[in-house]
Amino acid sequence: MVGMTSTPARRPATTPQGGASRHSAPSSRLAPEIAARLKRSADGLLPAIAQQYDTGEVLMLGWMDDEALHRTLTTGRCTYWSRSRQEYWVKGDTSGHFQWVKSVALDCDADTVLVKVDQVGAACHTGARTCFDADVLLKDGGCDPAPTDQ
Repeated sequence: MVGMTSTPARRPATTPQGGASRHSAPSSRLAPEIAARLKRSADGLLPAIAQQYDTGEVLMLGWMDDEALHRTLTTGRCTYWSRSRQEYWVKGDTSGHFQWVKSVALDCDADTVLVKVDQVGAACHTGARTCFDADVLLKDGGCDPAPTDQ
């Protein structure tokens, strides 16, 4: 559903230790065979890395729960869970900076999602192309590699 950012009815989520979670996961339509493989945080979330599909440029990191992943897989647009606003948001609905999904993959531990997208406009909420342009800590491998004994 395009433009959906409201939160559906929720049920209380619990942490693996049985305590209440900050993220109350809604009922999800995610395929059970995918959901069973996911290793989520105590809040029921997975980090989702958005990467430009044709250049490999890392664009941003967002968070997905099962329902956000389901929406991403079925709509062709990235849907994330906003931890600060406690609601879903579809990239581009308010900014016009859309992420058109090309592929979705789990990492080897099934605890991170890689979404390859065709990014239209800025990926970062600051207006920058990526969220990783402003604060580069090391550029071009500034350290000399350790010498090897031969």
